[in-house]
Amino acid sequence: MTDGRLQWHPGFSAALRVELEEELDELCIEDEHMLSKKPMQIDVLVVKKKGEQPIRKNIGRIFRKHNIIEYKSPEDYLSINDFYKVYGYTCFYQSETKRVREIPPEEITITFICNHYPQKLLEHLKKFKGIEVKKQEAGIYYLSGDSFPIQLVIVKELSKEENYWLQNLRCNLKIGEEIQEVVRRYEQVKHKAYYSDVMNLIVRANQKQMEEEKNMCEALNELFAEELREADLRGRKEGIELVKKIFKMTAKGWPVENIAQECGISVEKVKDILE
Repeated sequence: MTDGRLQWHPGFSAALRVELEEELDELCIEDEHMLSKKPMQIDVLVVKKKGEQPIRKNIGRIFRKHNIIEYKSPEDYLSINDFYKVYGYTCFYQSETKRVREIPPEEITITFICNHYPQKLLEHLKKFKGIEVKKQEAGIYYLSGDSFPIQLVIVKELSKEENYWLQNLRCNLKIGEEIQEVVRRYEQVKHKAYYSDVMNLIVRANQKQMEEEKNMCEALNELFAEELREADLRGRKEGIELVKKIFKMTAKGWPVENIAQECGISVEKVKDILE
């Protein structure tokens, strides 16, 4: 025996195989299995500076001290696997501290934000975990029955009055009044922080409609001449980087479904790129 702490895990692993030796041929046992090929990361973490201070905005009313947010792009769907991944990250976030209960579990919430109502996921949660869904207001649903408060935000269902910019974070804006209203509103707030980043993404996501509207609307032409050029250049650059990433992941043997999830695009788009 050597000095120092006993290494219990190797002995336990051997003892487990002893216990199961008559059926080892039916099992695959892997020690120290890596849970992920990439570093685990939460899409967005929101921590209230004053934990007891309630948030007035509708999407933040559920917030407690620590709030985990998972965002799905307009083309992506919230799957059963996505739910358990984020739930696992939430548990890991709580436990990865120096002291026990440094982050009290009762001070954590989970928010899922997506464009498509995840019917299959919600049916699974009701059947498997007894979780019920209750609509709070347009586009906002609370999931009750779990130890963590959970909310589901469906972007396309949100109120234009309450959540205008988040509600317009999509790729199907209509030519005419809808795009013109975005332009009018942006003119009023473009000097404020973060709005230019939101608008740049909206322009890039709706570039075809924006170009058509630009040709018909002089105000849009003047306001977004530079934004459209920047969006086009940035979109081209990001597109090239995305293609490189997809081919690298394919070369490493990643399944198409995993590539799509990692890149935040649809399986069909991944297949189109690889063809």
